[in-house]
Amino acid sequence: MSKRALISVTDKSGVVEFSRELNNLGYEIISTGNTFKKLKENGINAIQIDKVTKCPEILDGRVKTLNPYIHGGILYKRDNQSHVDTVKNHKIESIDLVVVNLYDFEGTLKAGKNHDEIIENIDIGGPSMIRSAAKNYKDVTVVVDINDYDLIIEKLKTNNLTLEDKKRLAYKAFSITGRYDALISSYFSEELEDTYPEILNLTFQKEQTLRYGENPHQNGILYKQSNAKNPILNYEQLNGKELSFNNLNDLHGCLEVMREFKDSDKVVSVAIKHTNPCGVGLGENTFEAYTKCYEADEVSIFGGIVGITSIIDKETAQKMSEIFLEIVVAYDFTSEALEILKKKKNLRILKLSKIESSLQPYDMKYIDGKLLIQDKNNDLVNEYETVTEIEPTAQQLKDMEFGMKVVKNMKSNAIAIVKNNQTLALGCGQTSRIWALKNAIENNSEKEFTGAVLASDAFFPFDDCVTLANKYNIKAVVQPGGSMNDKDSINACNKYSMSMVFTGIRHFKH
Repeated sequence: MSKRALISVTDKSGVVEFSRELNNLGYEIISTGNTFKKLKENGINAIQIDKVTKCPEILDGRVKTLNPYIHGGILYKRDNQSHVDTVKNHKIESIDLVVVNLYDFEGTLKAGKNHDEIIENIDIGGPSMIRSAAKNYKDVTVVVDINDYDLIIEKLKTNNLTLEDKKRLAYKAFSITGRYDALISSYFSEELEDTYPEILNLTFQKEQTLRYGENPHQNGILYKQSNAKNPILNYEQLNGKELSFNNLNDLHGCLEVMREFKDSDKVVSVAIKHTNPCGVGLGENTFEAYTKCYEADEVSIFGGIVGITSIIDKETAQKMSEIFLEIVVAYDFTSEALEILKKKKNLRILKLSKIESSLQPYDMKYIDGKLLIQDKNNDLVNEYETVTEIEPTAQQLKDMEFGMKVVKNMKSNAIAIVKNNQTLALGCGQTSRIWALKNAIENNSEKEFTGAVLASDAFFPFDDCVTLANKYNIKAVVQPGGSMNDKDSINACNKYSMSMVFTGIRHFKH
């Protein structure tokens, strides 16, 4: 008795060749709608689905395979006599191979179709057949990936399709239908503005196996979220080794700082080391921005990542090539700049898509079996409020905004000392705020801080930071406020003729 294959595919790539090979192997093919038409046009022997179901497609094709002659033929256990007798009594014939890929729901979403079109592209019969075949994988082979066609034919020809092979195909099938349902669930969640649903369905696809994780003894894998909008890691690699786990983590930190300045009429250059900024500079052009960034911390930038919201020219590339950098990322590169930078064969050169506002609803952190989720930290300040007797100057206000954009993206506790759109000293990741300030100053003791602005990611619990800042002639402070002891810091500023501005928003980052 010949075996039977049911073929119903949206993506028809390779289906004719695959079906021809099945015909040659003695398979009788059942097919649906446009798939049947495609096969017949190419000389493939096939039976139209309604000849098996004894019912025409109805409801504009919504119902065509939801039928016991289909699912009975797939689901019955071949080694269960009761099942065998049942299908025989009902004249249900065996279906031994199910080849299905689904309506392009994801493509319909990305194309911006209207709600009705999106709903019509929710496949019902396809997932049902896939799940039936995958459930009965011991007796039925399920194929959901066109890239498996050649392997399946090869194994069928040699009678070498093992139970382990069929189990792996079933695993892939359930993964496909699980992802499909997660995309649909996410769509309805957005439609209903249910940002934090009771059941959160997230789906990710494997994008790259990394050389290793954070350390060489750890495995590292990169997955991409299937329905991410405006992902910031959107680049083309023009040179260098593949990116590592740490490279990608640092690159994300770099781009997050760059995103803060996406609407600026100036160019920003950001240097990152271990996910923290070590230098940030705003300039009228690429060279000025990079020079400010480099001079902000000539030591820490070594072996780091540098990002620029502009086109890197020859002059900037020459200056960059004087030190060791892991990655250079920019909107583009002149041909002369590329020629210079490519002389360092391991330097990763990334051409970045224009940075857009974040449309990701979540900031997520996986903690050993649980998932912490919060809103993305997209806001910078509520309102600038001067709380001291002395008002900040116009330039100090600009530096305050610049400083808050930087300190917002540093690990807490974090302090940034800035002046004229350039970071002078950064202190981050400390368990005490005064230690963060001391680290910033002591690591940059050769610099002149007179007239600079101090930005803090959270309030001052004591007046010690203001007192230390005054010793180095820092003349303005910007911080969220909100401490029970705010008055102590305000009084200290008034005592030292410093201005202090509250923003009303804390920026802890852990």
